[in-house]
Amino acid sequence: MRPNILYIMSDDHAANAISCYHSILQSVFQTPNMDRLYQEGCRMDAYCATNAICTPARASIMTGQYGQLNGVRTLGDKWNPETELNLARILKENGYQTAMFGKWHLGCDPEGFDDYQYLAKEGQGMFGEQGVYFNPSFKDKNNGYVLYEGYVTDIITNLTTNWIKNRKKEQPFFLMCHHKAPHDFWEYAQRHEHMFDDKTIPEPESLFEDRSHRSPATRDFGSSVTPRSRIRSLYYDFCKKDYVTGPLQGTEHMTYEEKGKAAYQKYLKDYLRTVAAIDDSVGKLLDVLEAEGILEDTVVIYTSDQGMFLGEHDYQDKRWSFEESLRTPLLIRYPREIPAHTNCTELMANIDIAPTLLDYAEISIPENMQGISCRNMIAGKPQEEYHKGIYFRYWMHLAHQHDNPAHYGVRTKDYKLTFYYGLALDAEGAVDKPTQPGWELYDLQKDPSELKNVYEDPAYYEIREELKGLLCELKEKYQDQDEAYVELQRTFEKYK
Repeated sequence: MRPNILYIMSDDHAANAISCYHSILQSVFQTPNMDRLYQEGCRMDAYCATNAICTPARASIMTGQYGQLNGVRTLGDKWNPETELNLARILKENGYQTAMFGKWHLGCDPEGFDDYQYLAKEGQGMFGEQGVYFNPSFKDKNNGYVLYEGYVTDIITNLTTNWIKNRKKEQPFFLMCHHKAPHDFWEYAQRHEHMFDDKTIPEPESLFEDRSHRSPATRDFGSSVTPRSRIRSLYYDFCKKDYVTGPLQGTEHMTYEEKGKAAYQKYLKDYLRTVAAIDDSVGKLLDVLEAEGILEDTVVIYTSDQGMFLGEHDYQDKRWSFEESLRTPLLIRYPREIPAHTNCTELMANIDIAPTLLDYAEISIPENMQGISCRNMIAGKPQEEYHKGIYFRYWMHLAHQHDNPAHYGVRTKDYKLTFYYGLALDAEGAVDKPTQPGWELYDLQKDPSELKNVYEDPAYYEIREELKGLLCELKEKYQDQDEAYVELQRTFEKYK
């Protein structure tokens, strides 16, 4: 019997904000329902986004391809779901009933789904697909635009559970439950308002990082939590009188560090309150599967579109190649073949989601999908192919005032090498303002927090050159060799 597949995905959920990932936040914040997926299934410890930003990540999940092939490299690109590679359509054509509820954010109507309602506001295009936290508008496949009253996470949960209860019980299903939360700016359900009263959130060691070890390509860049960035800072956002959860007050006479600490506390408390509602959602979804008698017959996945900075390196948002952004949470439960309470440390990327789910559904994986099935390794079994490294790329140079230089690189189990090329090229929404190119190398075993760039360290010369070779190999493998970008090729040759 082929399993049902319930794919639950949030937006900008950091692994550090799930208690079974055992970060410093575990002492003040727990996610018992997400943790249950780990206790009864597998936690992926090296699952990575190939482009740590929402729309491209979602397109890679649906196609099993990188953005240079599926046409979605940036937030301004729109996916064409009528192309050959569409996970939902492939499942539907092979006997699955399919549905999607929540945040779609691909600039098109979903295709390949029997039913859908996605966050959208008439006349607002992709901006409207971000949705709002309270009283959101959805586009219904059959009824056009529909306005709901209430909190968006709860509404998406109810749409999903209602569909499960009313599904065609003779068919397996593929169901995507996509939450808006915890995307900025963070508005929480009233029931979670007081969960951090009299609590202080632990700070990451890198909140006030000494950046002298960094390459000039990154040292002075990136939107901040503290007042560090004059381009985009959560501290300054929080001080606005009309900030959505109320302004940060009483900081006028604080020192720089005190202001940064105050902004961090507000950020984390608002963010984690929105996550709490997602954990409630996961619990309700598991409950309805159990009540329907199909929990054991369903592959249940909880993940995010990419990671998120929670003050590490004094960053907000995502986009960077650092672990908090690139590494993405993924929990999976399917007791018919996945042992309980296991960890998988093998490399996995979001281009692997589509082939892995097709494998569970016993459907042939199209040859032009660039990802691999990770089904066996998730179950603790050997498989024919593993990733030597994960190739990643961020195209939106300096976009949206987050001030992130364009870059590409490779992450292995032990190291991460990134080339910040600092050019807009022809990427939609990128800012045409070149920045200083440069390389960074981190030893993830000795320095998991990435606080010591060892690119210039002679002890790492051989490793550095090996990684450059792997990077070039992967660029060729994934058909991202930059033939059209002469300036970028010259920049690479000059700095390699």
